[in-house]
Amino acid sequence: MGKIIVVASGKGGTGKTTAAAAISSCLAVLEKKTICIDFDSELRNLDLALCMTDFTVMDTLDVLSGRVSLMAACSESPKIPNLYFLSAPAVCMPDDIGKPEIKAFFDDIRENFDYCIIDAPAGVGKGFHLAHGDGEADMSIVVATGDLPSMRDASRVANAVRKMGVSDTRLVIHRVKPKNYKRIKTTIDDVIDTIGVQLLGVVPEDKNIFLALHENIPLVLYKRRLSAYDFLDIARRISGDDIPLKQYKSIM
Repeated sequence: MGKIIVVASGKGGTGKTTAAAAISSCLAVLEKKTICIDFDSELRNLDLALCMTDFTVMDTLDVLSGRVSLMAACSESPKIPNLYFLSAPAVCMPDDIGKPEIKAFFDDIRENFDYCIIDAPAGVGKGFHLAHGDGEADMSIVVATGDLPSMRDASRVANAVRKMGVSDTRLVIHRVKPKNYKRIKTTIDDVIDTIGVQLLGVVPEDKNIFLALHENIPLVLYKRRLSAYDFLDIARRISGDDIPLKQYKSIM
């Protein structure tokens, strides 16, 4: 049975969607059949991060409403084998989409894929709860930066996830600039303690994320892919490999 992992954040600007796309791409590169699903119907940017804007026809609501099957609705990446994508609908999820429909949707995903990465809307609103299936997800990855608002919001997201019953909650600290940590005399351990979630990975600030996006190349395939290796380590940890966390000596 496949595993459903939700990527969440308390606020915009943390790089949540970038992380969801990169982790799913790396899992696919590791030969895991992976689907990446956009649940953020307001912004709907996951297709850009996956470089699959021209391959979105059906969306999540088409499947949840029973108009089309999951495998007919999702699109396979032309650039990364084993990677599939399902877009968010252009309208907000209707109120009659509830836990039974999401559970059936998740069961279908688990039967067809090794991993599913869901890009949840920022915050803890209705879309956030739907993305987690009100507790049906297997894991939630909270993406945060080291700034105070992001840490406070990430802590609230982690608490909301636990209340839903998702026990496996992990933290990705993204867009790390070591010099900023040194200036304010804080460490990665301080960020972990503030948020209260087990660390899954640390990803530094990387201009290549911006360049790869605007050249329409998946980060994992980009010629200068510094941060892609950190996301690959995260994907390997998710898939069960024992990959030690890097020591960022200037900020640990």
